[in-house]
Amino acid sequence: MEAAIIFDSYLPDALRRALDYAGDDGFVASMPQLLHARANAPCDNEIWNLRSFTSHSEESVVRTRGGHHVMVAVHGGGIFATPERFRTLYHASTSRFSELGFTGLFGARIGEAEAQGLLDGRLPDGNEIPVFSFAELKDGISDLPRRYAVVVDFAIARSSNNGNAPFDALKDDPLMIVRAGGVESAASYLDRARDRGTSEVTGSWHCLNDIDPDQPQTRVLFLGGTEGGAATEFRRAQSDRERGYVGIWGTHYRMPIEAEYGIRGDTSMINVARYVAVAPRNVSTSLRDLPFTI
Repeated sequence: MEAAIIFDSYLPDALRRALDYAGDDGFVASMPQLLHARANAPCDNEIWNLRSFTSHSEESVVRTRGGHHVMVAVHGGGIFATPERFRTLYHASTSRFSELGFTGLFGARIGEAEAQGLLDGRLPDGNEIPVFSFAELKDGISDLPRRYAVVVDFAIARSSNNGNAPFDALKDDPLMIVRAGGVESAASYLDRARDRGTSEVTGSWHCLNDIDPDQPQTRVLFLGGTEGGAATEFRRAQSDRERGYVGIWGTHYRMPIEAEYGIRGDTSMINVARYVAVAPRNVSTSLRDLPFTI
């Protein structure tokens, strides 16, 4: 299996290219897979040090048939598993009455049929996936598939950490556990991130306190690299460095300058994209590892 970074300034095109690379026998990396790769990679690897990655994971806020608000996380491709669904969002009416356009905070509105389908494990692309409760995930699920959903009570998800926190404090955080794919996976990633020694805190972000849970909506998860891409050293003003806070949009969150943005579930769905696609490759037919030097 060989991984490739697929970058594009237009997210639907990046996803299309990533899916093409993965083919039928590969996959586009979800958030748990990105975190697992980090947990097993050297600290100087690209997986740690590029500005950000787009995961094939998403979080949706929906209402059950009984009227209860929940958050449904889907790893491996959910409602926005295809470039076409992104294009539907991008080309939708900008009216606040649009059923499939952007929310006021630039999340993606989803239809009731899509929302209810998530709860049943039915996706718009015709696939069906297993749906687990948060309690099941926390207790541990053996042999998790690449593509699955986790349902979390909205109040629990909303009470999760929002911002930077010490690594050990996030090990029991509900959203962190869901985003990592389980308790052990979260602990493994957080221990590795802590041991890099670049920061005493990391970020896990959401906007669940700012949205209307009666409006079904979805956001894709992003994973920040070193300093999260908020501002590289050459873009920081000296005054920003001296006061110890990142400039540009990072100032809004009062983020320590050495901290990483970490996992973002609060960013706009209008974004550049950097996916990781993984697929089997025949080494003997590739020139990648040939000895060109004499």
